[in-house]
Amino acid sequence: MKIFFAGTPEIAVKSLEAVAGRYEVCGVLTNPDRPAGRKGLLKQSPVKEKALSLGLTVYQPEKPDSGFIDSVRALSPDILVTFAYGRIFKKDFLSLFGREALNIHPSLLPLYRGPSPLNAVILSGVNKTGITIQRMALKMDSGDILAQITLPLRGDETLESLSETVSVKSAEMILKLLADIESGNYTSSPQDESSATYCRLVEKNDGLIDWSESAVMIERKSRAYHPWPGIFTYWKGKLITITKCHVSNALGPVPSDILPGTVAGIDRKDGILIKTGEGFLAVTELKPQSKNNMDFKSFLNGARDFSGSKLTGFQE
Repeated sequence: MKIFFAGTPEIAVKSLEAVAGRYEVCGVLTNPDRPAGRKGLLKQSPVKEKALSLGLTVYQPEKPDSGFIDSVRALSPDILVTFAYGRIFKKDFLSLFGREALNIHPSLLPLYRGPSPLNAVILSGVNKTGITIQRMALKMDSGDILAQITLPLRGDETLESLSETVSVKSAEMILKLLADIESGNYTSSPQDESSATYCRLVEKNDGLIDWSESAVMIERKSRAYHPWPGIFTYWKGKLITITKCHVSNALGPVPSDILPGTVAGIDRKDGILIKTGEGFLAVTELKPQSKNNMDFKSFLNGARDFSGSKLTGFQE
């Protein structure tokens, strides 16, 4: 079988590597190189880097126009495997694949259709998620399910750690499904549209802390947005990124006269205690603007007036 692979970020790399190790990958589609860093130098996607290291042909059109589609048609591919490519394919492209067009989606579809299912599942606080391989359809993430596994969640996962788990498991899943397709021993089932939920693209400003939210939700955001965009706030007009935190009960019941965002106290073991809309958030590591990440004690050595001050959601 000839496989055409489409993907962009790091989470898709192991699946590409696994498929290329067992099947003929006739081409790899990924997003165009983009400027990155302060100097704005063009940066290749992780999938492109891996594809080139494997000696594979890489395609990077801004959009799948007729010229690109003709190029793929000439390859006579049997199966499309896509994982986090980042764009929706139209009928003229999907029709190029004679056997199957497959999409790896890191959720228990029909839950969390859309571009950020791993962020969404951490934010929701549920105790399980999963990976689904679906048959691609014209409507986003609505295709028939060909394979699905469940992954338990402990409640301490970050986007980074959960992505690593999904990356490994997805590679195992796609190899098994391709073998089943090759032998003709596989089935599919439609999704339950009435159970569908959706998630949206994460943006930089999603990391701005709203101190009126609960400590539980802010802590979830710290994990769901790690490493990007992180969670951040402002103190004296300067940005502070909170890199490690947890929900705290160190001060007992929350006094009603303390406003959310107030640095209510310091606990030598628990960290900097900040009042939220419900409970206290204990901050143990943080990164002040233009400085390196540091533990809370080191930070307080240079910010002795931090206790009792109020953090804001805007630059004053």
